[in-house]
Amino acid sequence: MRRFPAEWEPQSGVMLTWPHEDTDWADQLDRVEHLYADLAALISRYEPVLNVCRDAEHAATVRARIAAAGADPESQRFGIAPSNDTWARDHGPIGVRTDAGEPLLLDFRFNGWGGKFAADRDDRITGTLRGSGIFGETALEPVDLVLEGGAIETDGRGTLLAVTRTLVDPRRNPDLTRDTIERMLAERLGVHRFLWLEHGGISGDDTDGHIDTLVRFCAPDTLCYARCTDPSDADFAELQAMEQELRALRDPHGNPYRLVPLPSPVPVLDSDGERLPAGYANFLLVNGAVLVPTYDNPADAEALDTLGRLFPDRAVLAVDCRPLIRQGGSLHCISMQLMEGVLA
Repeated sequence: MRRFPAEWEPQSGVMLTWPHEDTDWADQLDRVEHLYADLAALISRYEPVLNVCRDAEHAATVRARIAAAGADPESQRFGIAPSNDTWARDHGPIGVRTDAGEPLLLDFRFNGWGGKFAADRDDRITGTLRGSGIFGETALEPVDLVLEGGAIETDGRGTLLAVTRTLVDPRRNPDLTRDTIERMLAERLGVHRFLWLEHGGISGDDTDGHIDTLVRFCAPDTLCYARCTDPSDADFAELQAMEQELRALRDPHGNPYRLVPLPSPVPVLDSDGERLPAGYANFLLVNGAVLVPTYDNPADAEALDTLGRLFPDRAVLAVDCRPLIRQGGSLHCISMQLMEGVLA
């Protein structure tokens, strides 16, 4: 039977799809490219980075930026694939282990979160990279189901956690019921327990409630989650309702999960006064470290401390994600881990 590994398991690298002037990052391109370069250098202390660039000229620019950030060039890989945008979590490959223990990449469809944004080039990125040989001998299996990587969480032991509306959605998967989607995911991912949430969401999020902005597995028996304690906050009702749902969940042994709240940052607003989707559940695990999004916010220190206690054997590293949330996502959203054995 296939197995969908947890994010804390060994990785062969992290994929980043780089911004360029034809993406929504155009008005802050220099600033966000600096962030990507610093992130590539930071990740490469622990594992290789696959940098996906739109063409060879773009790759040369990216290579120079990463070198200027102080990264070891031997730790960097480069792939060429045209792109609409940069959300690698949602257009990147999802890895499973086969019955024989070999890595297998799944290429689910991506349609811009239900057609909100153009995604035709993004939907082809994984296949293009596989064709270029960047994944070596790792097989790639196309799946005719719209599924974004940020929509699903796993304990690595057959349990999948998701917000229902991010998969059971007529704009993503018309005419597919939850039962049908469960059967497809059981076959492709090897999961056999489904934990569905009906509540949860943070202001400014375009994904309809991706689980990686709300709740994350930190161990098979532990969930950390976005919590709001201010009744005047616009997110209070949904996050409180989600918290009650989490309290009702049970692990495979019938026990309640250990629930660890993450703080809510003081609202971060754009220049028009609109709230941006700042949150701490969007952290990224790499070999030996947990990378935590921060926002120059009073809650940053508490979030770093909480995640440090949840991952005591890993370095805890802050990444200033204020440029990212201007486009509706954060650290986990722009990255996709590649399981051990995938990168050539």
